[in-house]
Amino acid sequence: MRGPHNIIRLIRTGATLERTGAMPVVLDAFEAPRALRVLARTVVWPFQWLGKKGDPKMPAPTRALSALGPAYIKFGQVLSTRPDLVGDELATQLRVLQDKLPPFSMEEARATVEEELGTGLDEVFSEFSEPVAAASIAQVHKAVLRETGETVAVKILRPGIERAFQRDINAFFFAASFIEFFSPASRRLKPTDVIEHFEGVVQGELDLRLESASASEFAANTEGDEGFALPAVNWELSGRRMMVMSWAEGVPLGDNAAIDAAGHDRNALGARVLQLFLSHALRDGFFHADMHQGNLKVAPNGDIIAFDFGIMGHIDEYTRRVYAEILFGFIKRDYQRVAEVHFEAGYVPADQDVDAFARALRAVGEPIFGMDATRISMGKLLSYLFEVTERFGMETRTELILLQRTMVVVEGVARSLSPQLNIWNVAQPIVEDYIKQSIGPKAVISDAAKTLRVLARFGPRLPQLVEKALIRQTHEEPAPVPKRPVAAMAFAAVAGALTSGVAVYFWLV
Repeated sequence: MRGPHNIIRLIRTGATLERTGAMPVVLDAFEAPRALRVLARTVVWPFQWLGKKGDPKMPAPTRALSALGPAYIKFGQVLSTRPDLVGDELATQLRVLQDKLPPFSMEEARATVEEELGTGLDEVFSEFSEPVAAASIAQVHKAVLRETGETVAVKILRPGIERAFQRDINAFFFAASFIEFFSPASRRLKPTDVIEHFEGVVQGELDLRLESASASEFAANTEGDEGFALPAVNWELSGRRMMVMSWAEGVPLGDNAAIDAAGHDRNALGARVLQLFLSHALRDGFFHADMHQGNLKVAPNGDIIAFDFGIMGHIDEYTRRVYAEILFGFIKRDYQRVAEVHFEAGYVPADQDVDAFARALRAVGEPIFGMDATRISMGKLLSYLFEVTERFGMETRTELILLQRTMVVVEGVARSLSPQLNIWNVAQPIVEDYIKQSIGPKAVISDAAKTLRVLARFGPRLPQLVEKALIRQTHEEPAPVPKRPVAAMAFAAVAGALTSGVAVYFWLV
């Protein structure tokens, strides 16, 4: 339920950060102004007894987020890839959230496996290890198939994870509604739509049959990608709460010392991670949207191995072209074209001045291109771009949220491997190649051919469709404006007053 009772859960969030000692660490990492630090700690301090203790053996931020639940852990995973935003020390601490969380018991794992398979675990697996990795939603065991002797990875959902995630999501929805109600200016950011998008992504991650399908599609798309490999799904043994894949042997991408010891070139790996992501997003429109270090390994032959396909991003062909043109425009410093693309796509209202918008974009791009390679950041570009689009009334594009978030995460991974990486130089050949293939003369011919194929399929029905549309337009009458019942209006007013009253009460306290 998304009612005012979620205020208590949000207060508990702040209380947990304070009780575990994470509040000052987080405020320091984000360089919060002194006034905000004083306000945050003063408001939360009386309620810290409501906060969760967490595991005292963990560093404070990791302890707080892991105690708060899976949705908060996801947030920490993103921050762990951004040492440029939160500092190296905090990023290293948060990296534990990627695959080193406390596991659930072997008894619970065995029960899930046997329920999914409909038979005893020992009848299918000759060996079944203790958990080798544990993340926010599932944990992984290394096992050996009794029938073939193949070594596999068995991924199992955490018991009760669906209910835990729903509690967090409900609190997020309430917070979004609260923000929209009290801050009309925030509505252009569509907080509720953003949470709905996040909820849809998470729901897909809670059904491992969907993850198996995503892994299969991703493997088909990337079969020819040099230096990239994926484990194969064992469909026969996979179900809703369990997934079996071939075992991927390699060095974790977050362990720079092990990568160096294995003789791999970290600069080349950093560039390849970024280029692979851009290729998948632009070329295929289907990309791994959770590419943090915990989901990536380096094989002995130097291939990058990706796994954990619970969160995958999809963008249609038109949106890919828009995104590519925006990136390409920034790379070429053609701010007028970047502005025009925003208007053509409807991202910026038509009543705004395109030339003024282009000048504002120049103010975003030029300082970044004047920076040293180590300071150039896609995250900073998106942050500056956000500030500019706010002035021009651009609303949040929910279809781009996952793409932009993953871009920031991938940049963080690449930078952790190669701090000197120049992301523009790495991205340019991928974006240029896509532009040539999708926006040049070949693309025009291809689009025309697709249009003709569609018309050919519907050709016999076109006269009927046109006739029905004309008849419908002729007989349409203006729809009457519905009147809201007095009782419904009164209920809405009372509910709004109660929500506001409760919120103000807790704020003042």
